[in-house]
Amino acid sequence: MTLLTFTLIMFLGACLAGFIGSLSGLGGGIIIIPLLTVFLGVDIHYAIGTALVSVIATSSGAAAAFVKEGITNMRLGMFLEIGTTAGAVIGALISTNAPTSALAILFGATLIFSSLNSLRKKEDHLVLPEASSNLAIKLNLNSTYPTPSGEKVKYGMTNILGGFSMMGLAGMMSGLLGIGSGAFKVIAMDTIMKVPFKVSTTTSNFMMGVTAIASSVIYIQKGYIEPSICMPVIIGVLIGAMFGAKVLVKTNTKKLKIFFAFLILILAINMIYNGITGRI
Repeated sequence: MTLLTFTLIMFLGACLAGFIGSLSGLGGGIIIIPLLTVFLGVDIHYAIGTALVSVIATSSGAAAAFVKEGITNMRLGMFLEIGTTAGAVIGALISTNAPTSALAILFGATLIFSSLNSLRKKEDHLVLPEASSNLAIKLNLNSTYPTPSGEKVKYGMTNILGGFSMMGLAGMMSGLLGIGSGAFKVIAMDTIMKVPFKVSTTTSNFMMGVTAIASSVIYIQKGYIEPSICMPVIIGVLIGAMFGAKVLVKTNTKKLKIFFAFLILILAINMIYNGITGRI
């Protein structure tokens, strides 16, 4: 395979990854890593480093828009980032020294969890500020978010320490596997802390880029971020994500999520099989 062919396949695969990632809500890393490792034979450590860089690029663009709209709870995000960045650095240190087959199996298992979680019916929560936990009040984490009509909805949250602990796990999985680990972050905020779903998803997106930066520093030091691989992947993911966002508005998201969940399950099984057989 020539360098031009290799780069073209990476670019087209990254476009598909960004497209599927934006429609499924799971991010492009879930496609990029299997593409690079299984189909192109790239070492999984380099694939994880590339996926982390793509997470930084895609998260930064979307996060800026959500912050401008006033939906993202930046104070909550910065507080929880303490847990995710610490977890990300630990995860990256483990990953860069872990056997590639073990990483492939863990990645496949995480994909299965993420795809099943994306199909779970999510209930929106609204904890009134006066019902918030004492720690949420002391840290001034309660906030508001705008509705389409322009009204401001006040909300509070509970079980701050439980959510913070889950965020540490989310950061570790991000550093280990090069994914945004949005599923774990949304569980922390939506299920444990009872943050409104719209706020939890946008705040999670805001946090992904910062978490990925923390772990990518370790991959840079270890030499696992290769510019010649990262560049076409980043451009492809951004193009695919923008196209996916336009399609998302006009399509039945429920059917799309079911389809992509099964696609991701197939990729997960493939990764686990290749990890067990030592092909990765």
